[in-house]
Amino acid sequence: MINSAFCHRGISRELEMAGKADSVKTIFYALGANFAIFVAKLVAAIITGSGSMLAEAVHSLADCGNQGLLLLGLKRAKAPPSPDFPLGFGKAIYFWSFLVALMLFSVGGMFSIYEGMHKLAHPEPLKWGWLAVGVLTFGIIAESFSMWGCVREVNKARGGQTLWRWFRDSRQSELIVIFGEDLAALLGLVFALIAVLLTMATGNPMYDAAGSIGIGVLLIVVAVFIAVEVKALLIGQGVEPRTKQAMLNLLNERSEIKQVYNLLTLQLGPDVMVAVKAEMARFLSPRDMIDDINRVEAALREQFPEIRWCFFEPDMKD
Repeated sequence: MINSAFCHRGISRELEMAGKADSVKTIFYALGANFAIFVAKLVAAIITGSGSMLAEAVHSLADCGNQGLLLLGLKRAKAPPSPDFPLGFGKAIYFWSFLVALMLFSVGGMFSIYEGMHKLAHPEPLKWGWLAVGVLTFGIIAESFSMWGCVREVNKARGGQTLWRWFRDSRQSELIVIFGEDLAALLGLVFALIAVLLTMATGNPMYDAAGSIGIGVLLIVVAVFIAVEVKALLIGQGVEPRTKQAMLNLLNERSEIKQVYNLLTLQLGPDVMVAVKAEMARFLSPRDMIDDINRVEAALREQFPEIRWCFFEPDMKD
């Protein structure tokens, strides 16, 4: 019992530390940074003829489109329930997030690899190399600002979790996507800068082509990781393990409940559905049992305001 109490307090503190991240603010941070970077990269790519720079320009343009899709998904997820969709449209954000992962894979990753292979087969000398270096440096600064905004919101959501644990357990697909995009963009800019500097130092355009291929591989790897996480939410994932444990702790502490047999949860975008099967602590009139159940449901909704649907089944056995 003592260990259970310590565990409960630990989970409660962790959940208190984990606030609700502002996904919309994070998306606008990324959108503003990526559009400015796209314009700068495109101009530099045209002037310098750099394959790495062109790959990065396409990557930034794809990211702008991706952030637009995420904003659309968040708006669609807020649509009210209908007879055909009684649990609402919260999972719409997962569809758009998965689409973003596919675009990151195809438009960003595959094009970058294609551009790199093309430059390997038909090498071109790098022109105005220092312009490319300047633009890439500007891009790293702008993308670092976007990454800072994203990490700040991620830190609100993850509480005491490690970054990797948050990435694996988070149910905010749009935040996962933006984090993955920003990380890939920042690393891609560093790859491109190294490739351009090596090309300038050696006069060998093969380094520029190799940089484009490296960026493409990086984008594909990040896209696959994002797709795997969002796929689980699309299929129908429950709430985060720490949140479910906190719900179980609350139910087990309620005097109205003798034993909890089962707790099922389903994450529906920003909303949550909960189904509880439990044995009640007292056997009085049906009206008293209904009052007990209503008090338990009210306590659940008070501590977990994301619960939109709650179904409670009193029973004598599992």
